[in-house]
Amino acid sequence: MEISWSRAVGYLRQKGKRRRTLTDILMSISLFEDLSRRELASVQRILHRREYEPGEVIFRQQEPGMGMYIIQSGTVTILSEPEGLVLSELSDGDFFGELALLDDSPRSATAVAKTSSQLFVFFQPDLFGLIERDPRLGMKIVLPLARIIIARLRNANEQVSALNRELQEIKAETKGMGRE
Repeated sequence: MEISWSRAVGYLRQKGKRRRTLTDILMSISLFEDLSRRELASVQRILHRREYEPGEVIFRQQEPGMGMYIIQSGTVTILSEPEGLVLSELSDGDFFGELALLDDSPRSATAVAKTSSQLFVFFQPDLFGLIERDPRLGMKIVLPLARIIIARLRNANEQVSALNRELQEIKAETKGMGRE
């Protein structure tokens, strides 16, 4: 059986590529960076693996939040509905939906798989169960989670302020044009 050169090179590239393990991914996420390997193993046991095809909705805006998603591989688009405005595009090692770990309020955006994607879900009840079993480990997750949410809120506030300044400048320019 003859194998083409391009297929052989492709095979070698694939073989040389080391797929990141879940442990590698978790250790690269600020939420879990202070956890020991043993603590990471406890978290891994409660994560749920999900696979999505391109175009498949992961969750919709206004649905109740159930948990946080961690992307092992693939690309996910975060959209504001009904406009379909792209808010963010996330890929390998990124996470989203973390507010749902603390609050089951309706989702503020829609998440859609842009490519075939393998995700891990960290559901709120699983976090609460972990906190009951191991409060110290729970706090090592909840405190960084609070810091992440605070940082994202500050960033959003800065963006709103910048947009507000731009709007005021446009209004001032428009008003100035009308007087001439």
